[in-house]
Amino acid sequence: MHDIPRRALLGGAATLALGTAAGGQTLRHDLLIKGGEVVDPSQTLRGRRDVAIRNGLVAAVETDIPADRAAAVIDATGKLVCPGLVDLHAHVYPEVSAIGLPADELVPFTATTTYVSAGDAGSSTFSLFRHAVMARARTRLLGFCHIANFGLAGFPVGEMLNIDHAMVELAAKTAAENRDVCLGIKVRMTQEVVGNNGLEPLKRAIRAAEMAGPWARVMCHIGNAPGNIEELLDLLRPGDILTHAFSGAGNNTVQNGRVVPAALRAKQRGVVIDVGHGGGSFDYTVFEPARDQGFGPDVISSDIHAVSGNTPGLPFLPWVMSKFLNNGYSLEQVVAMATVAPARIIDRVEKLGTLQVGAPGDVSILELVREPVEFVDTRNNRRRGEQWLKPVQVVKAGRPFGRPFPSPFAWP
Repeated sequence: MHDIPRRALLGGAATLALGTAAGGQTLRHDLLIKGGEVVDPSQTLRGRRDVAIRNGLVAAVETDIPADRAAAVIDATGKLVCPGLVDLHAHVYPEVSAIGLPADELVPFTATTTYVSAGDAGSSTFSLFRHAVMARARTRLLGFCHIANFGLAGFPVGEMLNIDHAMVELAAKTAAENRDVCLGIKVRMTQEVVGNNGLEPLKRAIRAAEMAGPWARVMCHIGNAPGNIEELLDLLRPGDILTHAFSGAGNNTVQNGRVVPAALRAKQRGVVIDVGHGGGSFDYTVFEPARDQGFGPDVISSDIHAVSGNTPGLPFLPWVMSKFLNNGYSLEQVVAMATVAPARIIDRVEKLGTLQVGAPGDVSILELVREPVEFVDTRNNRRRGEQWLKPVQVVKAGRPFGRPFPSPFAWP
């Protein structure tokens, strides 16, 4: 084996670090996504564009960027190029949360670059989620702190059957001390989860959010709601999130084909209406009249987890988006509800959910497959469509998933 002079090694490393073309020209971009149809609702942009990324950020979006100005090129011809998808309701705390999945392993099926953990962790388990899961994930992770101190670790047993676990001050403290990654407080308001405790879990979640600060939202899961549905909905504040808004689980937002007045009032005062499809929380016979009566979603989310991912409804985010694409919503609307809309709710990362110059270099490349397709909801209702969104490639902070590892081995 021949010895290589140390100076030569250092020189080669410097060349790799700078990135040079064969002719010695310094490369301008780390990655170029070329020839795709950019769909970026944040800029009202839809058309053929090239997207260049450097140092983890979007550097240019132009009609033609020469391929020789980039160290790597993805050919996106015939594909849709969107801001990295943002899933506002997922379960990505594996091993501690009983239903959590590893976020990075989901990416090939979901084309998602940002996930929000919907209450997997409570005050007793949030620190481990932050330091052992968030910190090690390539995917961007944020979360809600569950009002129950142990979060969803006890699933499937209802975490609010014993109200003593709804520790207001500890939940508030956890949210406040993790404000950079915690969006607020999660609570599940389903009869089977709360038992005889009625609306008390929601009231405690709201108190915890108020104690944490004016920025803290409540994400309220609604299934077969306990007590008076109107009273429950009237408790929600502007900016709070009503997830599973179209579940059809029983005492819910639509009854006898009509949206209950309190649900319309909630939407009008700024409560965020979230899909949260999951394995039991999206019913076409609830959604369709709600849509027609002005109670459509503000955000499309998946509620993907270990149970829901194995159900016929297949709640992987692009598939859930496809259901709305075939049920009254345009491509631009569907992409907006899975990018810029949830990004604004998160409000933690500058220019998240957009491809504007300076935004995170997060890109979801999708194929709009045009063919007859059948969708099923979580109550076995079926609808036919003519198109669906297929994940093709995902880029996080300028690094494509599934490509050779970078040197040095690190991602922002």
